[in-house]
Amino acid sequence: MKRALELRSGRIVAFAVGAAGLGGAWAAAPASASGQTAAGESSNASADQRSDVRRAVVITDSVGAAAAAVAPAGPIEAEPVVSASETKRNVLIGGSVAVHGAVEPVTPTQHTVALEERRGGRWHTVARARTHGPGRFRIHFKPAAAGTVALRVLVAGAGSDSRARQRLGSVNTFRQAFASWYGGGGSLACGGTLTDSTLGVASKTLPCGTMVRIRLGRRTVRVPVVDRGPYVAGREFDLTAATKRALGFGDLGMIWVST
Repeated sequence: MKRALELRSGRIVAFAVGAAGLGGAWAAAPASASGQTAAGESSNASADQRSDVRRAVVITDSVGAAAAAVAPAGPIEAEPVVSASETKRNVLIGGSVAVHGAVEPVTPTQHTVALEERRGGRWHTVARARTHGPGRFRIHFKPAAAGTVALRVLVAGAGSDSRARQRLGSVNTFRQAFASWYGGGGSLACGGTLTDSTLGVASKTLPCGTMVRIRLGRRTVRVPVVDRGPYVAGREFDLTAATKRALGFGDLGMIWVST
């Protein structure tokens, strides 16, 4: 065991330094001309005295006031904090969404990160991954059906700490459908009159008023079912003229659809 003395602003601080660093006892007393403590004792404390103040810090200033602070018995583990983002917000059914992020602080122990989707008013785990390297993770998720779902990630076993979970944006999953368009005015099967500014689609099977999300290229619209049709084999939807313009749709073609 090696001892060291340090003189700072009229006070002398004595501390023991072992092989493990500053993990031993600390003691201090006012400096005297002879290099002894104010009580007349040698600065070399006995082993028993050192063990009595193990892991304590004691500082005595020149007027004899003392303060003590006891160091923690072991390291304090910080609650994990997760951050993440998804690579896609719109995906065709059968495709996958990649969610990537990190868990901090970085520890030698790997964390399990779960990806959950909101369905039926509850959260359901759809994929898991382990952290690697500097606490990073990547999760691949394939939606099972067309629709829109909210996603979140959380660190398994982190309890209710809100920092260990993060809500992501909603992911829209589409299927393909063949469509055409129509116009010309007249009455709509679901009520009202078709005009050049009517946003909507005609469908033979979906109930009137059903909201349909349609994507073409980088454009997406969400419009209601307003009419019945199309009555041509192989076509599933008829787009109104306003919907056609909003999407940049041609006369016939494939669209991405989600309800």
